Amino acid sequence: MNDVQFETARRMMVDCQIRPTKVTDERVLEAFATVPREMFVGKSQRSIAYVDEDLPLSGGRWLMEPMVLARLAQALDVRMSDHVLIIGGATGYGTAIMAHLAGSVISIETRAQLVEKSQETLVSIGTDNAAVIKSRLCDGYSKEGPYDRILIEGAVAHVPEKLLDQLTPKGKLVAVWRQADAPVGVASLWCRAGDGFARTPLFDAQTPVLEEFRAKQEFVF
Repeated sequence: MNDVQFETARRMMVDCQIRPTKVTDERVLEAFATVPREMFVGKSQRSIAYVDEDLPLSGGRWLMEPMVLARLAQALDVRMSDHVLIIGGATGYGTAIMAHLAGSVISIETRAQLVEKSQETLVSIGTDNAAVIKSRLCDGYSKEGPYDRILIEGAVAHVPEKLLDQLTPKGKLVAVWRQADAPVGVASLWCRAGDGFARTPLFDAQTPVLEEFRAKQEFVF
């Protein structure tokens, strides 16, 4: 595929996958219409970069389904003044999307190869307000916090308190909450409520679970 074909595929993704699923935020739509998704997958996957499904990457990571990522981005209601944390940024596509919406973005990933790929691709497309850092996903990255918004790029069986504690007082976190062996997950929004946090269900999603956020098995003797 050439650049014109990719541009057409990008426009079709926005018009046929994202707009019909209640995504109305023009800034979010513009970000998805601008960021070249084909740059964030291997050469053998570029022809299918815009399909309406999760795409497998190396190291057990996935490129999240465009519709799911777009709806999560809309739920975050990101402003240009916001400082955003991406957890499990993989090759950097979600990071690039958020960089279009926010003032600054920190993306963390555990796999050195993915960190390097993400850094290279973000530089190649001119993204200059995002940094990619190697770190344990469950730990977040408190050194650069607190964050106005946090996006976990994958499904989780639980959200550690240490991640939620990295939010500002009015901060928001989104992820797909998916219990062990559940056939489908629930995209959800976490916000502070009193002394704790409340989870608001948004929509169903079959997003693959991030290995680092699987529920720990309990052994019965």
